[in-house]
Amino acid sequence: MNSKILKIGHRGAMGHLAENTIASIKKALGFGVDGIEIDVHLCKSGELVVFHDFTLDRMTNGSGEVGKHTLSELKKFKVNNDSEIPTLEEVLDEIDKKCFINIELKGKHTAKKTVEIIQHYISEKGWDYDDFLVSSFQHHELETVYNQNKSIQLAVLTKANVMEAIELAKTINAKTIHPNVALVTRDNIAMAQENGYRVNVWTVNDLETIARMKAYEVNGIISDFPDRL
Repeated sequence: MNSKILKIGHRGAMGHLAENTIASIKKALGFGVDGIEIDVHLCKSGELVVFHDFTLDRMTNGSGEVGKHTLSELKKFKVNNDSEIPTLEEVLDEIDKKCFINIELKGKHTAKKTVEIIQHYISEKGWDYDDFLVSSFQHHELETVYNQNKSIQLAVLTKANVMEAIELAKTINAKTIHPNVALVTRDNIAMAQENGYRVNVWTVNDLETIARMKAYEVNGIISDFPDRL
């Protein structure tokens, strides 16, 4: 069915290098990925930073909530002792249209600024709407993107129920579902695709599961080890 299953690097290539860092993005690009998934939070000074957790404690030498620090404060912390926390623009400039970017709206109030940045890169830097996919577990953030710019492609993340994700997708004209790998069966993938949805599965790391997802003919596989895809 699928001519090609998309290879998508999870937070860059986080199986190899610290997640959501420029080094991890470069590593994923070196593996020839079709797309790279990253996470964004809005920091206290209003910029979007690329970081997964709501707090700094697990990944950096700082502590506390990401959203309660300014960009200049966040830039002083080190991810895994060696990398700085990048802004969304720094990640986009590194990718430079070499593949598409999947921006997951992780923190609250991330939708509006994400839309502004996407529109800027399309109007000023030669990017195309096909270069962007915006995903989230947070329904209201996706709704905000949809209400601001209906040309931006949306994906509904779920770790609970594929049918529920499709019901939400209908309300915001999302064409892509991102289910957790533990949810998917050959049947529910086929059902989603028959109803016009693309299915990108996360997070698929071991070779056996990768082979199973390929056999199920998913549209894309999100992996910490994109070189295994």
